[in-house]
Amino acid sequence: MKCRIKWLDHMSFVGESGSGHSLVMDGAPDSGGRDLGVRPMEMLLLGLGGCTAFDVISILQKSRQKISDCEVEIEAERAIEIPKVFTHIHLHFIVSGRGLDETKVSRAVTLSADKYCSASRMLEKTATITHDIKIVESD
Repeated sequence: MKCRIKWLDHMSFVGESGSGHSLVMDGAPDSGGRDLGVRPMEMLLLGLGGCTAFDVISILQKSRQKISDCEVEIEAERAIEIPKVFTHIHLHFIVSGRGLDETKVSRAVTLSADKYCSASRMLEKTATITHDIKIVESD
């Protein structure tokens, strides 16, 4: 896997993924940025959320759950001193579907956290990662 980061100006950068996608990252105005894009540390949380949601959806589909939606809301705390690593991350899963089995949803989230999600496994080296689940009945 390869990526490329190119400085634009001020504290703005374009990130180009090996799969050919691009996005803008920028710093806060108090750090010299112009607030034109996602902060780099926010990107880490977005990657974590995407990685674990991918796992959860895949596991639930394989267990024949009728899932219609999955959201992951993430809150994180960072260390006060540099390097300001994440120290606590909480993931709130909102899984919607028809007749979802709570045990299977819980198992999918736990399997992602404990076994499959590469981002979780890396970030747990510095942060305590917790999660909870809300199941929503939908058509």
